[in-house]
Amino acid sequence: MTGREFLELDSLQQSLYLERLRRMEVIQKIFNELPKADQNLCNHGSYFLAANSSLCGLAANNFFRNILHVRRAPIVAGVPMAVIPFLSTVAVYEVFVRQALFSGELNCEVCAVVRGGLIGAAVGGLYPVFLALPMNASLAARFSSSPLPGKENLLRYWLTTARPVFRKMSLGVLIQGLTGLYLATKQHGIYVKILQQMNAANRDPEELQA
Repeated sequence: MTGREFLELDSLQQSLYLERLRRMEVIQKIFNELPKADQNLCNHGSYFLAANSSLCGLAANNFFRNILHVRRAPIVAGVPMAVIPFLSTVAVYEVFVRQALFSGELNCEVCAVVRGGLIGAAVGGLYPVFLALPMNASLAARFSSSPLPGKENLLRYWLTTARPVFRKMSLGVLIQGLTGLYLATKQHGIYVKILQQMNAANRDPEELQA
């Protein structure tokens, strides 16, 4: 690649970047003009999904504590099981769904809905269960609340222990998946509404910024 071609490529990348920034500014301006209900759904909808994730974490933690007969350190085990799933769900959903939508990177409705459902089920539902298992296993070993097997039977033991918990949490995982689907569908609909306002008025981005 010659120096001239490199400069042209660099100039093209800068132009695309600036165009993307202008588009994001226009989207944000129209978004700020939407009804408060739509704004709240986009800005705070992920918190509802995350709150359910915290409930899943606490429920899974309680199931494992009962199975392993762990009676000590309820706060030490409960606080992380409420906080970590909440923060993880908000962070993942915000990055891969909401920000991707309103930055113009995610225009496909099916892709947005599938992402929302997967994040709801995997991060908001399954992840808290997987997180509760090692935490309660370490507590059971520390306080000797339940006899633990040797290394040769370790995998079978934990699979047997975790199976009823996953069975009980299957409804929560399903609800989280459906919640993620619903939330992503509504947010994509709001994004489409913004695009329709941009196209219907046929307004120039510079006029919107004025």
